[in-house]
Amino acid sequence: MKTILEPTGRITRRKYLVLFVLFYFINLLCIMLLYESMKAENWLTFAIFGILLITTIVLLLVQAIKRLHDIGMDWKYALYLLIPPPINLIGFIYLAIKAGHDGPNKFGPDPRKTDVV
Repeated sequence: MKTILEPTGRITRRKYLVLFVLFYFINLLCIMLLYESMKAENWLTFAIFGILLITTIVLLLVQAIKRLHDIGMDWKYALYLLIPPPINLIGFIYLAIKAGHDGPNKFGPDPRKTDVV
């Protein structure tokens, strides 16, 4: 069983969009809390939310790689998503809109036939 931590295989647009909204919301929350903890000079809170921010960014990239696989593209295109906003937001939204390949491709079986969610 594949998890959200493995950058292999394919995911559907719906699953990608749910995970994207969840992780992006956590990112925005972490950025606000990082700013507040920096103003208050609370460095332990700053470190905790900094680690959480980096973790959610990595998870967003892993999901983007799976979505790129569903479209039929290689993982290297996910590096463009590291460009700061608004460019990366446009890329993430493109991945949520673009339809995947029907049937299996070189990255795995069609996720619409294998995903539960």
